[in-house]
Formats: sequence, C-alpha cells, structure tokens
Amino acid sequence: MSAPVLLFDLDGTLTDARPGIVACIRHALAGLGRACPDDARLDEFIGPPLRRTFATLLATDDRALVEEALRRYRERFGATGLYENRVYDGVPAMLRGLVPPARAFVATSKPRVYAERIVRHFGLAEHFAAVHGVGLDGHLDDKAELLAHVLAAERLDPADAVMIGDRAVDVTAARANGLAAIGVLWGYGSERELREAGADALCASPAALAEALARLAR
Repeated sequence: MSAPVLLFDLDGTLTDARPGIVACIRHALAGLGRACPDDARLDEFIGPPLRRTFATLLATDDRALVEEALRRYRERFGATGLYENRVYDGVPAMLRGLVPPARAFVATSKPRVYAERIVRHFGLAEHFAAVHGVGLDGHLDDKAELLAHVLAAERLDPADAVMIGDRAVDVTAARANGLAAIGVLWGYGSERELREAGADALCASPAALAEALARLAR
C-alpha cells in the first residue's frame, strides 16, 4: 500500500474525552433519578453509540426513555462536556509528521456537529480533509455504516484505506468494509478486545503509530 488514506476515530484515539463523557452520563442518569455505575464500569461505554449505552445502563428498550437520557446528556455536553477533553500527548506531532490533510479523515461515532467543534477547538482541523460522524437523530449510528458512508462520500478505495481506533467496533467496522485496521492501546479499549476483533496491528503510542503508518506507505 502506498500513501494510505487514514481514517481516525476521535474519542480514545486523538483525544481523551473521558472526563466530559463520564460527567455527562452521570448528569443524565441523575436527572432521571437513576443510580450511576462506578467509573470503572462507565469506561466500558466510552466509544459505542450513546443510545446503546443508555439502553444498557437503564436496562430498557423504552425508546422515549433512552431519548430523554440522551437529551439530558447533550444538555450538558453541548455547553461544557465537549471541552472537558484533551489531545493525547504525541498526537499533534504524529499528525504533523505523517498525515497530509487531503489524505486523512475523522470517522467517529460522536455526532458530527460536536466532533467538528472538538477538532477545531483543539487545533486539529488542519490535519483533516473532513470530519465524519453520526447525525443527532441517530443516522449512521452503526460504525460500519458510517465507514461505508465515508468511503462513498469521499470516493475512497477501501484497499487504500486504514481505520485507526481504540475499540473493537472500529476494527469490526473496518473489516466489514474491506479496510485494514490498526488498534491503539492508549485509549479506552483493551489489547485483548482489539486482538480478538482482528486488528492488523497494535500500537502502544502515537510515535509507534507513526512508525507503523510510515511502513505502510513504503
């Protein structure tokens, strides 16, 4: 593969969004009068779509209740939570050194309107040709469908593309679309889940990711 197109997950890959996400989940559950699990349990829900998260945490298939939890989550997230976040050490240098803007995209399960604000706020926008995410209504909530949308919208050849993310869903979505997948170990997923999902490579740091991407481009 030469000059691969790079699709980056956002939370757990480019930025550590955990403080804001956890605080907003707690805000939503408290507003509904529901108990909230401890932080260790909440870590399991950073990455997957929030509708699925709230259905699990509330032990319900009541769509109206899930949507109310999501509304309360976004009430705080849109004002405060999205900025309770930080870019991982080493990520800016990795992006500056290896990713021409026209060849890199963000592909996240976060709503696109929030993802674009985060990428701009933290000075990452210059590295990406576009930011792709889900709709507030849940459109493209499935990561495999999101990647299929990115490939079609950007006219990308799956054989030339690599998905980079920290959770099994990133790897399985890449596999479903014929992309290579690199798992990163500084995010919220485990080495085991990434291996079991079938990641082509695992990287322990942004510097290691830079080296892996350089090898792909040779």
